[in-house]
Amino acid sequence: MIPVEQDEHRGEQDRAGEQRPAGEQRPAGERCRADGLRERKKAATRQALGVAAMRLAVERGLDNVLVEDIAAEAGVSPRTFNNYFSSKYEAICALAMERGRRIGVALRSRPAGEPLMDAITHAVLAQYAAAEQAPDREWVAGLRLAFQSPPLQGEHLRTQYAAQQALAEAIAGRIGVDPERDMFPAVMAGAVAAATHVAMDRWLRADPPTPLAPLLRLALDQLSRPPRSRAVAESETVCAGRPGEGSLPGP
Repeated sequence: MIPVEQDEHRGEQDRAGEQRPAGEQRPAGERCRADGLRERKKAATRQALGVAAMRLAVERGLDNVLVEDIAAEAGVSPRTFNNYFSSKYEAICALAMERGRRIGVALRSRPAGEPLMDAITHAVLAQYAAAEQAPDREWVAGLRLAFQSPPLQGEHLRTQYAAQQALAEAIAGRIGVDPERDMFPAVMAGAVAAATHVAMDRWLRADPPTPLAPLLRLALDQLSRPPRSRAVAESETVCAGRPGEGSLPGP
């Protein structure tokens, strides 16, 4: 739970708690601190609403969750909810939207000499640090049921596209190209999004439930090291058993 945000239209107060005279401006440093605090409060409220929306949808079923329920769970008013989200579907996808933004930020902070795919993999997996353990069966079942909703699927696609765009911009910045002229950042971001989607789909359908992080590692790893086909593997095995073709003759 978090407290209800104060009305942003109320008069600002100085450190002593006294109302400032109308028209008097605060020092630039104080304004920056206040702006930073306000943005952190907004981010915390958005996060709390997203967590509440996801939890209630999984526990109660999406059709049994109202905006008022989400707001109450997060400790804010329905009016505050509407200041952040246009629907419960958008609120549920807020965590994924924020995760996509953080992946772009994380990629920009990776070491300059690190290979691109390694940097992307580290940036993605850093946002799933809590996914090394298998989830509860009931949680996965509720999540699977919630995402069968067409409106939620549509909102999730919009979220995926926004996250893909953010990643493409981060890739372009890292390799020093113009994303409007060079297709590579968008192609790579699309491949990463597809790999992530496949891993999550496998995770949702796994029985018994399995950790998500290892599936993500495997999916991303295959973008740079695709598995050999069965025919190639069998051919190599046969050749390896022939004298003079990769193996020593038998006794």
